[in-house]
Amino acid sequence: MSADHQEAARSLVRHGSALSLLTLISRILGLLREMTKASLLGTSALSDAFSVAFMLPNLFRRLFAEGSISAAFIPTFKEYLVENDPRKTREFLSGIFTLLTFTVTLAVIAGVLAAPLVIPFFGMEAFDETVLLTRIMFPFLGFISLAALFQGILNSLHLFTPSGLAPILLNIVTILCAYGLSPFTQNPARAMALGIIIGGFLEAAIQFPFVLKQGQRFFFTGLRRACANPGTRKALRLIGPTVIGMAAYQLNDLISTALAGNAGEGVVSSLQYSLRLQELILGVFAVSIGTVLLPNLAEYAKTSRWDIYNERLISAMDLIALITIPITFFSLSQGELLIRLLFQNRLFNETSVALTLSAFSFHMPGLFFIALNRILAPAFYAQSDSRSPTLAGIISFAANICLALILVRPLRGAGIALSLSLASVINTGLLLAFLKRNPCIAAGRALGSALVYTLKLSVLSGLALIPVRLLSPRLLAVFAGRGRLISYGIPLAAAALIFAALGILLLIITRDRRLAALLRGRTSVLP
Repeated sequence: MSADHQEAARSLVRHGSALSLLTLISRILGLLREMTKASLLGTSALSDAFSVAFMLPNLFRRLFAEGSISAAFIPTFKEYLVENDPRKTREFLSGIFTLLTFTVTLAVIAGVLAAPLVIPFFGMEAFDETVLLTRIMFPFLGFISLAALFQGILNSLHLFTPSGLAPILLNIVTILCAYGLSPFTQNPARAMALGIIIGGFLEAAIQFPFVLKQGQRFFFTGLRRACANPGTRKALRLIGPTVIGMAAYQLNDLISTALAGNAGEGVVSSLQYSLRLQELILGVFAVSIGTVLLPNLAEYAKTSRWDIYNERLISAMDLIALITIPITFFSLSQGELLIRLLFQNRLFNETSVALTLSAFSFHMPGLFFIALNRILAPAFYAQSDSRSPTLAGIISFAANICLALILVRPLRGAGIALSLSLASVINTGLLLAFLKRNPCIAAGRALGSALVYTLKLSVLSGLALIPVRLLSPRLLAVFAGRGRLISYGIPLAAAALIFAALGILLLIITRDRRLAALLRGRTSVLP
């Protein structure tokens, strides 16, 4: 590998590791936020009300912010950075800032006004409370959309630390407000809702000074002028298919939540608790790698350096498999222990444990595919191709809804979780098939590498799990009745250490070059 290739690989690991560390802290705090919610609300009707109310602005956040920034803004902004014309860059940023602010403001107003018309679809027992919580939290959409724009600017400039710090503030503030404001509000859900709003504002506020420090200036401009800007028009053309795809995805989430809300009390909350555990892993690894990967792939695609492009993509896919496959096996084996340790208390009772475990058992098999999708989508966005992942998203959305409608009646929340996992498999297959249409991308080699490596990791994970399964009942018996932290925490930690040690040993014995490359601080595992 050339010196430039090695430096690019080391850069991906360096930035990815730093962002993963910050994201790990954020996800742990996010888990603590869910533990706070479980402690104060359990899987009650009030907990379902908060989950639905927070989900609604999050749906539009992904539509206006995360998806559009990844698919359209970063690739277009990178072109301006390469051109190195400050005036044109400033005009482009001003146009995007104006359009985003205008669109999101209208969405917030519409969301607040339409809440009483939307909530009935979710079958909420606490209807009035759900409407109120929705109206409190909907302005979160405005703050988080600006935060996403600032993140896109900073990530394009290869500055990832402020973006990693931002969600940490959101989680800390929400936890503090949950406990600190609960005595002054009618219920803890309202206190948490206030924390969400304050935290969303801080997510944007902490990144803005770094944007200015990087010399990026923008201002409000007229809508007509904003829409006339060439860069804005190009970004809008890229956003169009993405918005359609993201709208399908959000409608998917909306319908799934509505089905869960009508499946019985606690089903919505149990799905949210299960997804939080899954997102802990996704956020730390898949999202971090995808965030760092996109600007690099965009640069390689614009300069036609397809050899490095393919190398980075295959390395990222292998790294995702190395992380998610063992975690999936361990989580399926120790899921009940994990849920009891993190959530169980007076309000989170045996029924809550059973509901959450049933969803978790069907969410986790889809972990690898969901993570892989977070890596494959940037491969298209880097080429300014937002149509392919959009089409894949629409097809997988249709599959998810059909499966959920079939499975929710016999399996309740577990059926909705299973439909999501199966739809993720379909989405991965479609993305890989679409990648083959570009002759410059080694999609076949990437797929072959992923299949062989996944099979190997599955076998090794199964072997490492055997002693864990044999020892777990004995460990539980030894520490039973000594409080939740000791009764569940020590057996879980011991099982994790045994599994990890045996897994690493097996990788060393089989001379796994991915592990060796990772330990050497390189993402490239190719000769």
